[in-house]
Amino acid sequence: MLIGALLVAFLLSIFLTPFVGKLAFKLGATDKPSERKVHSKIMPRMGGLAIFLSFFITFLLFMDDLGEQLPLLVGALVIILIGMADDIFELRAAPKFLGQVLAALIIVLWGGLEVEFINLPFFTDTLEFGVFSIPITILWIVSIINAINLIDGLDGLAGGVSTIALVTIATMALIKGDLFVAMVALIVIGSTLGFLKYNFHPAKIFMGDTGALFLGYIIAVLSLLGFKNVTMISLIVPIIILGVPISDTFFAIIRRVVNKQPISAADKSHLHHCLINLGFTHKQTVLLIYALAACFGLAAIIFSFATMWGALILVTGLLLIIEIFVEKIGLVNSNYQPLLKMLNFKNKP
Repeated sequence: MLIGALLVAFLLSIFLTPFVGKLAFKLGATDKPSERKVHSKIMPRMGGLAIFLSFFITFLLFMDDLGEQLPLLVGALVIILIGMADDIFELRAAPKFLGQVLAALIIVLWGGLEVEFINLPFFTDTLEFGVFSIPITILWIVSIINAINLIDGLDGLAGGVSTIALVTIATMALIKGDLFVAMVALIVIGSTLGFLKYNFHPAKIFMGDTGALFLGYIIAVLSLLGFKNVTMISLIVPIIILGVPISDTFFAIIRRVVNKQPISAADKSHLHHCLINLGFTHKQTVLLIYALAACFGLAAIIFSFATMWGALILVTGLLLIIEIFVEKIGLVNSNYQPLLKMLNFKNKP
């Protein structure tokens, strides 16, 4: 049944994507070349609609008791409408943000999805979030939505990284026996893989905000469904799974602070831009980031089975590797190398 759902979603996406591309041109949902873009011709965007439609149809075919899942679907529909509006009309940041918060509110208040407490390592007491549980949950959902949106800068990049994250979530859900999370993840995986047939370099269509916001929403919700109200160590698992988009977003904020730019300012210094500037081709850059995402996914699975001390050592190692990698490729700027300079200083006789 799980594999059947994945295959149905995959075939539907392959079938629907060309029609969505034609619809995008008719609605004016196109992406024109610019200084910040890597493509050189007008491209249809809003391709994420094909991902959503494939997901939605397959969900209806394979899921029982749809009434309980209505908040998830309604939240997804809100995100899709916001994404489509942005792909067509290029919305300002405020209405996009409000739409994301509305989608998060639907799944939190109507669907009852909350991170209410965590168990602290080395302590017997739990940390209750109380009145902050809803804001924290909403913040997580909106942050992941925007993290996925920020890495959508190369052909197939956001779709591939999202698929790898969803494969990790599905694997861990199956290990835990959570068939609902596994099923939803596999349906989205099938829908995204079908779309990637047209979106991988050289792309024939972009997913646009319609796709990036939807994938971010689904990944954020599924990660909470699988890991809510758990230990502090287990709460880190979804952060590791989403290591690539979260790291890129975090260092984008650091970069803008260091360079004295507004946090919301757009630039051409994200992870994929830095790798291309180092001489990697478009396809090599995407595949390299896929490999990084897969490493994070594998680390998350290992982490979930580790002892307390093993988990802490793994996290410390990951943070050091990320920092060295960031400094090497100049993700903040070419002068930001505190750790490398310190190591170089200590290596001097």
